[in-house]
Amino acid sequence: MNETLKTIATRYSCRSFTDQPLGEKELSAIAQAAIQAPSGMNRQGWQVIVVKDNSLIREMEAEGMKILSLMEDKSLYEHIMARGGKLFYNAPCLIILAIREASLEGAEWMDCGIVAQNVALAATSLGIANVHCGFATMAFTGDKAEEFKHRLKFPQGYKCGIGILLGYATETGSPHVPNQEKITVIE
Repeated sequence: MNETLKTIATRYSCRSFTDQPLGEKELSAIAQAAIQAPSGMNRQGWQVIVVKDNSLIREMEAEGMKILSLMEDKSLYEHIMARGGKLFYNAPCLIILAIREASLEGAEWMDCGIVAQNVALAATSLGIANVHCGFATMAFTGDKAEEFKHRLKFPQGYKCGIGILLGYATETGSPHVPNQEKITVIE
């Protein structure tokens, strides 16, 4: 098996990070991998925002938890509270993928997914644990949405697509077991 396939096979979603900061060299390599992602018609409708400011990350997490706590359906909030009450699992770095709407409705989400997977696989290849974090979008849905967009230097007209948490794992996890029934071959 080649190195790319090994990286894909060993990647797992980490939900427990140490507070050890990541090196500039590694973060630069991950950011470069992100912007090397392909996009429909090469529109590159994304902005890769690397957040190392721990206090800002915690503010965004607190805002997300506040929004979850105010939802009529409390199941997500209760789920997170049962897992320790942390949306970002103490990760020392958060990459936010800001995206702009594409002319072909919804195409920006496909491009966002490709960039996010490049980030996750690049991080894994460098020995950095990671997890895609849809909860990162919560901070951009409440009263502080515009403030966070400003502080994170979102380009005009962009919205939060997804977050990817990066750091060193407190313990090594295992990748999910692939469900072979999810493959259909038409001959």
